[in-house]
Amino acid sequence: MEPDLNKLKDNWTNFVAHGILDSNTRPIIKRSWEYCQKIKLDVNAGKGESIEACQLAQVLAQNRELIKIAQPIMQNLYEIVLSSHFVLVLTDKNGVLLDTIGDEVVSMRASELRFLKGTVWTNAAVGSNAIGIALDEDGPVHVVGAEHYCVSHHTWTCSATTIHNVKGEIIGVLNMSGESHKLHSHTLGIVVAAAYSIENELALSHTYRSMSASLDSTEDGILVTDENLNLQWMNVGAQKVLRINMDEFNTIGFKKIFKKMDIGGEIWNSDETTHYYTDVTAHIGSQKIQCSANISRILENDQIQGYSIGIREIKHLHSAVNRVSGNVAIYTFSDIITQNPQMRMIIKTAEKMARFKKCILIEGESGTGKEMFAHAIHRASAFSQGPFIVVNCACLPRDLVESELFGYCKGAFTGALNEGKPGKFELAEGGTIFLDEIGEMPLEVQAKLLRVVETCTVSRIGSQTERKLNIRIIAATNRNLEQEVKNKSFREDLYFRLNVIYLHIPPLRVRGDDIVWAASHFLDRLNREYPEHNKSLSKEFLEGLKLHPWPGNVRELQNYIERTFYLCPEPIISSDYLPTPPPRQFVETSVLPLATGPTLDDLVKANLEKILKETHGCVEASAEMMGLSRASLYRKIKKYKIDIKDFRYLSQM
Repeated sequence: MEPDLNKLKDNWTNFVAHGILDSNTRPIIKRSWEYCQKIKLDVNAGKGESIEACQLAQVLAQNRELIKIAQPIMQNLYEIVLSSHFVLVLTDKNGVLLDTIGDEVVSMRASELRFLKGTVWTNAAVGSNAIGIALDEDGPVHVVGAEHYCVSHHTWTCSATTIHNVKGEIIGVLNMSGESHKLHSHTLGIVVAAAYSIENELALSHTYRSMSASLDSTEDGILVTDENLNLQWMNVGAQKVLRINMDEFNTIGFKKIFKKMDIGGEIWNSDETTHYYTDVTAHIGSQKIQCSANISRILENDQIQGYSIGIREIKHLHSAVNRVSGNVAIYTFSDIITQNPQMRMIIKTAEKMARFKKCILIEGESGTGKEMFAHAIHRASAFSQGPFIVVNCACLPRDLVESELFGYCKGAFTGALNEGKPGKFELAEGGTIFLDEIGEMPLEVQAKLLRVVETCTVSRIGSQTERKLNIRIIAATNRNLEQEVKNKSFREDLYFRLNVIYLHIPPLRVRGDDIVWAASHFLDRLNREYPEHNKSLSKEFLEGLKLHPWPGNVRELQNYIERTFYLCPEPIISSDYLPTPPPRQFVETSVLPLATGPTLDDLVKANLEKILKETHGCVEASAEMMGLSRASLYRKIKKYKIDIKDFRYLSQM
């Protein structure tokens, strides 16, 4: 039932003149009128007040999304009511008009009331009106004729409702106003439906932004195409991987970028939802970007509507694999603690050389700490943020050495994985590869390794494509590679390529001071682990350790101290627990072979003679290398009846 405009006018007159309200007055109108009366609002007012231009610009910017989404919906609604001379209005949460749509006739009437963009239409500003009451009541409302508080509005009918964001907060009002005699019961319903559409679009926009932000936060690239592989969307990750934006992608075209990526129906099994590629090439101009990819079909009623494609640059994938696999360097140079001047000089040299990209060759007996040096060099280098890949060349099966080092392509040989496999050199990209026991590498593989070292590229088995590498190569061996070259068991050209920077780690037996320090260090660690069995080392025991040849070097010493700690029941480990000669013959190339079944004295004498030979009979230098005082060394020389003159004579030959 439509309201009687005359009765509404009489009710308004009685309220303004006498403060009397008809019992049929709607509660929302009653509350609004009483508020206007309380603030002493002039009934002859009712014209909107404009806000400052700079303030309006700020308000429009803050409500940019609301305006953008509401405008097309308002335009569609306006075309429906075009002949009715209604004006459509959008406001912000404070009642400031953001946009208006109306024909010339209604716009002229509205301008007389300053019902224009940038004016304020709250109850406090212009009296009771649909916009102001909707904001106060947070709901749909229609205000007809004299239900408006100000006289100048009595010829208008207005229908309005609030608009909410995804949190349920009021962000604006949608209002439709026209001549009061054109009131229709369906007008408010139309406005509410339009506001609901705006809220739905806002929610969709919020969801889209949230999903985009989430997808953009991942390093993985994501592409969405239609069924013809035309790109519809790509995230920031995809733009970073491919180094192009969406427009540039579509200019080149999917099939030209991913030339060998087969997305045809034949690749899909009946129950397969995603297809994986471990190695595809993206062709962007002259660039070739190696990626892994996964492809999922977008289906609707079992019909392909498009594809979702995840891509990841292989070097980033390898970095993730290396982190999970623990391919990281643990030790630094500060972990290599020594009291030996020669070792300190080697550490200083290694620290200096770590800054350069050149190959490093480390030679030394087993157990001297070659791998520890490799760790430290990596940590001190420009490659420290990359992986540290350790390859023990002696442990690789001869028939699998190439595939392990260089990788292989799909179908390269019987038993190969369908998707192929990267080799150790690829996995080391951006980091260091440590080739331990390099002297054990088969000659036939050395030729291919030489090319990798020379060109800094690697080609998988079965592939004609060479991949550029940015890696540091460190090789280590317990052999004398120079001698191996003479024996024709190691390539001379590879030896010189690897031997750009050379480090020789001296054996423990020539570092007497380090023997004492290392033994004490290992014991301290055991005492901390087992405080209830705390032990110490006697002076005689420590002196005796210096005389042992330690063919297994630091590793052997560590094992021996641990074994003695567990076996010795006394709190002080005495000379009774000194090591017996090793079960195998200890033979130095610079010392004559020892007789079968050597005694400890035989081994000590041979070691002492070796050191005297190296120092040309210099007692001071020999004592320093062995960690002994000169007096102690003289006693040893006398004990073993060694003539120093023999070694001084040799130096003059």
